[in-house]
Amino acid sequence: MGFNALSAGVSGLTANQRALDVAAHNVANANTAGFAPQRASFQEAGPAGTGVTLSVQGQALSGAAQTQALQQAQAGERPSGTDLAKELGNSLVYKAQAALSAKVVQAADERLGTLIDTKA
Repeated sequence: MGFNALSAGVSGLTANQRALDVAAHNVANANTAGFAPQRASFQEAGPAGTGVTLSVQGQALSGAAQTQALQQAQAGERPSGTDLAKELGNSLVYKAQAALSAKVVQAADERLGTLIDTKA
């Protein structure tokens, strides 16, 4: 454990915070006509094992899907592709992952403190 673990924990915290931001954005725009929900996608940072990153990609609507969304909006139906149950589930997963990353940071901090506090 050490600096690599600390770095991995911090990058995990950052990635999960961004994922929570994406979920919040999707929920906030659930009733927006033609809104295409974004998706959080976690990827291992390079070199392998040094952390995690998050790429946020909007799920592009095809021309047919946009037309359908507009027709639904005009008919008074919920036009957004946001699945609120899925967003809630994702938020709970991101919260748990952030808590785990925080424990990694805490453990790395304790180990580094032990190394730094040793007497020569």
